[in-house]
Amino acid sequence: MKSDNLLVRPGSKLKLSSHDPGATHGYTKVKAALETERHRARMSELQEVLYAERKHALLIVLQAIDAGGKDGTIRTVMSGVNPQGCQVTSFKVPTTEELGHDFLWRTHKAVPIKGQIGIFNRSHYEDVLVVRVHNLIPKPVWTARYGYINEFERLLADSGVTILKFFLHISKDEQKKRFEQRLADPSKWWKFNPADFEERKKWDEYIAAFEDAFTQCSTKPAPWYIIPSNKKWFRNLAVSQIIVEALESLKLKYPKPDFDPSKIVIE
Repeated sequence: MKSDNLLVRPGSKLKLSSHDPGATHGYTKVKAALETERHRARMSELQEVLYAERKHALLIVLQAIDAGGKDGTIRTVMSGVNPQGCQVTSFKVPTTEELGHDFLWRTHKAVPIKGQIGIFNRSHYEDVLVVRVHNLIPKPVWTARYGYINEFERLLADSGVTILKFFLHISKDEQKKRFEQRLADPSKWWKFNPADFEERKKWDEYIAAFEDAFTQCSTKPAPWYIIPSNKKWFRNLAVSQIIVEALESLKLKYPKPDFDPSKIVIE
């Protein structure tokens, strides 16, 4: 699979209707599972070098419509990662303290330090999505945020943070199917919020908000990828491959010791 085929090219205008959420790019479930396992193993190797070298950080941003699979992606794709070098931050409704700061404050303090992998389950993009769809702030305020986001992400990239942003793209029918499956399973009821069904009514508004965010904010230092996610096994393959490619591109190396190991004598 060519990961560039999933990339939102900087400067292009995105229409999600031109991206098939059920696409598998010629993969079967079995083949995808085998490759995903290889990616996970490779990711584990690369993470150790990332942690040891401490020159780079990796930030993974996950956005999706409700039931898009953010939790499942984290649980499956990152299953081989050492928890000591990885932190997941979930962004919920802002607290009173968070609302008292600029909209990027809570995001910036969660950015991973060098040597670490950080995963954002939702992110600063909620501040150009939810606030827009629900008309929580004036349009001039949220439209200005695209520029602030680009500058913020450029600052992170210039500071050694590799940024990968994934939109887990599912169809409206697939969302309905997943909601129904959850309702049929009492062990999944905890995931439900009655507001989810109200949000579903705003599907078209959310799609338009996502499209504008990706068009405005897919940049060379912080690209967006549209991940077909109706098939969870393909979603896992695509995300894991792109992460591995990004880590390999850093040319990570174990640091040289500041002593001569050959002269160490253990008595």
